Amino acid sequence: MKKFLAFSLLIAFVVFTSFAATQTLTILHVNDTHGHAWAFSPSGNKDIGGFAALSTIVDTVKAEVEAQGGHVLVLHAGDYDTGVPESDMLDAAPDIVAMNMVGFDAVTLGNHEFDKSREVLMAQLGLLEFPMVNANVCKDGNPLVTPYIIKDFGDLKVAIFGLLTEETQILEPIFLQDLQFKNAEITAQELVPELREQADVVVALTHLGYYTYDPGEGITTSNKLAENVEGIDVIVDGHTHTLFETAPVINNTIIVQAGEWLKYVGRLDMVFEDGVLISQKWSVIPVNFKKQVTDANGKTVFVPDGEQFVPDRKVQAGMNYFYGLGAKELSKVIGITEVLLDGERSNVRSKDTNLTNLISDAMRWKAGADIAVHNGGGVRASIKAGPIAYRDVLTVQPFGNTLFVLTLKGSEVMELLKFAVTVPAGNGAMMHASGMTFVYENGEIKDVMVDGQPMLMDKVYKLVTNNYMAGGGDGYTVLKNNSSKGYDTGFADAYALREYIESLGTIITYDSEPRFIRK
Repeated sequence: MKKFLAFSLLIAFVVFTSFAATQTLTILHVNDTHGHAWAFSPSGNKDIGGFAALSTIVDTVKAEVEAQGGHVLVLHAGDYDTGVPESDMLDAAPDIVAMNMVGFDAVTLGNHEFDKSREVLMAQLGLLEFPMVNANVCKDGNPLVTPYIIKDFGDLKVAIFGLLTEETQILEPIFLQDLQFKNAEITAQELVPELREQADVVVALTHLGYYTYDPGEGITTSNKLAENVEGIDVIVDGHTHTLFETAPVINNTIIVQAGEWLKYVGRLDMVFEDGVLISQKWSVIPVNFKKQVTDANGKTVFVPDGEQFVPDRKVQAGMNYFYGLGAKELSKVIGITEVLLDGERSNVRSKDTNLTNLISDAMRWKAGADIAVHNGGGVRASIKAGPIAYRDVLTVQPFGNTLFVLTLKGSEVMELLKFAVTVPAGNGAMMHASGMTFVYENGEIKDVMVDGQPMLMDKVYKLVTNNYMAGGGDGYTVLKNNSSKGYDTGFADAYALREYIESLGTIITYDSEPRFIRK
């Protein structure tokens, strides 16, 4: 009898463990889409990305996963705003409508969601048909948006909470005066235990960034979050536009990030047994990549490079409508100039003009910097007297460069000047400046002034340039060598110029006096 009972218990145990409850969860995620609601054609590629193709990917994956009894989450890790003129002109309405149509489950605040006034952000929140989550940005001591949500799939509960980098206070200071930023790491330490009691899985939807260096005191990164906060299963991250080859796992926390601009969709497949993660696999899905080949007639053509996804017709139709509206907005007048703003190639590559000074001043104004520098080769046209449309500004600055801020000592700025004076007239590397003047005479740099005061070698200055020069473009390796002391604001240089022109209203005349004086 005892043997029979023992055998029965063994069989019951085997049967029970063999049929332990298994749940599968797939997370599809994007980040830093920056207005790329439509397919676009970067150099060497054609018609990649876009929400219409993403919609097809989401539908395909959902059908596959749900047919096997699994669940799918679709998440956006912030910065849907700022980057493509047709979207910018419509305050990201095309992007939000597209996300609604795709069926996102949550989005978190990115720093660029604060590029415009609070009224714009509130209007965007009103347009969203799914939650915006963030737990560390507060107004009057209360979260600005929903801190977290619990997604209940029946056999699996998933908590999703949001965090935004504290660096936003530096990057986007104009519209943050009434907001408080709690430390993201401390916020998570306080919140995660509460979420673990409510859910089987805890997902941090963050716009913190994954850094291989320390970005500064008081700034939480996604890798620091994983290292220092227990109980987070997955961090779906953004901000640094990182495209992982493999998803890092730190302290049992998976970190994922999928590049930028909807070029890729991240896919994380997880299997749980009674709520305990037993396996995971992460990959990225390129969105309709092509490659250039030469056909039999010697003509360069594009052919599919990987799986191609037919864009969702309904989403595509909506995006086409918005693209037309955005194009109309590009033609609207943003200011008036009563004088020609000189962007002629021969002039901007050899001397300061009223337009190069205007661009320099716009950069310094937008970034709140002490000094601004840019290259004459980035100025591609003049603006004639009369009404100015944003389209005119994009003709002047068509490259989509962004503003890059560095903190440099005066001695490091001096090294920059030592290179700048070697650039011959007529070269696109010709440097233009704002907030700083200097004289180059008989092979000597002298009378370097910042904001009307002599530049001090040990003093730290905030300098803004474009990301092209910050990456060493036009030979500016001195900036590239110091790029770890700075960050890309993500602000398009053309958009900064547009806002500055709008602030001026009518330009009756503009300073064309040289700020770099050669004798």
